[in-house]
Amino acid sequence: MTLETILPPERVLYDVPGGSKKRVLEFFSTFIAQNTPSLDSQEVFSRLIGRERLGSTGIGNGVAIPHARSPHCVTPIAGFLKLSEPVDFDAIDGDPVDLVFVLLVPEEADDTHLSLLGQVATIMNDAQTRQALRKTGSQRELLDLLASKIREQAIP
Repeated sequence: MTLETILPPERVLYDVPGGSKKRVLEFFSTFIAQNTPSLDSQEVFSRLIGRERLGSTGIGNGVAIPHARSPHCVTPIAGFLKLSEPVDFDAIDGDPVDLVFVLLVPEEADDTHLSLLGQVATIMNDAQTRQALRKTGSQRELLDLLASKIREQAIP
């Protein structure tokens, strides 16, 4: 399973209002529940917040990878948000976050979950990629760049 198969174009969001970590996670939870009938926004939000309580998913350099397991998630689901303004995400380096890659996986997902997180981390740990994502001027540009980086990373 690759990121490309679980991140359709409609889940790459440009210029998302931030405000706070909680608001960003609420926004994504509502958005994903509206587009995935089996998911409930409150349940998704509760799972994402629960995961954040274990330790921030802010990995540094303005990037966060919030992720959670959900019993109502049939297959892994990803979303990417480029925030209009950085928000405090309690990241390990203390920097605010403006690039958010969200991952929801089925309750019983094991290696798939870790593999997908690894793919996201590989892409988002590249300074040039982060810089290019931040410079995009439209949803289309953001989508094209992210898709190309996902494809590049998938080539062994």
